[in-house]
Amino acid sequence: MKDRFVHRDRIRSLDPDVDHLVIYQTMLRYEFPWDMKLGLNLAFNRSFSIPEIAAVHTSTGELTERTQKRIDDTGLLMYEIVLNGFEQTRGRDALRRMNQIHRSHTISNDHYLYVLACLVVVPTRWLERYGWRQPCCHERRATWKFYLELGRRMGITDIPDSYEAVEAWFDDYDQAHLSPNDDAAAIERSTRTLMLNRLPAALAPLGNALVSAMYDPPLRAATGLATPPWPVRAGLHLALRARAHAQRWLGRPPATPLFADGIKTKTYPNGYDINQLGPKPPGI
Repeated sequence: MKDRFVHRDRIRSLDPDVDHLVIYQTMLRYEFPWDMKLGLNLAFNRSFSIPEIAAVHTSTGELTERTQKRIDDTGLLMYEIVLNGFEQTRGRDALRRMNQIHRSHTISNDHYLYVLACLVVVPTRWLERYGWRQPCCHERRATWKFYLELGRRMGITDIPDSYEAVEAWFDDYDQAHLSPNDDAAAIERSTRTLMLNRLPAALAPLGNALVSAMYDPPLRAATGLATPPWPVRAGLHLALRARAHAQRWLGRPPATPLFADGIKTKTYPNGYDINQLGPKPPGI
């Protein structure tokens, strides 16, 4: 048990304004690997659901017709940046490729900012509810600082100046713009299949209800989903809280960090070239 908080204690000894990358890497690879990966998936699901953003994605067919590849490409680019930062070659290549892909679309600054805010807020709120411990103030600030740096390198402006300010902006924008739309519903149906495939076979009969129970009411409304039966919602909540308590009192830090053997995906079982990820923008 004495080792359970070794990474938290190290994080608290760091400066989140200077060491934000190290702190964020530690959260993803050591402290909350399963929760962070799921939280990032939920963040992208939410960002795809704003009507204007959803319309861009359905027009390309990337999420509805080539779902597995699109999700794998997005995850690979994000994780390469997190694992390598902004200065190492692989991190620079991933960021450059991300910017190339986005340049082929007309995307407003607010839409970019909303996606960024989803990545900051949604995983953090998942940790607050279901993590084996609460994220500390250093982790919240480091998360904001990491995505502030990512946003600046993507040309995003007017990024709020703290985690709390991003969270407030996210809530206001979400309330004003997240509304029912057919494009979001189509994307959710496509991406849901990937989440269902991750469930144990014994839970397959409850799969659709369990996935819906992971979404909050505004996201379910935007994607046209009915509220799951309360026993499913309550059961999922209790199971996740029980998991958190077991991890806190019985768990130990992982001996091997997440992605120690590289990032594995179904689309690229034999590896991948960062510069070839995603659709080719016109003219490339």
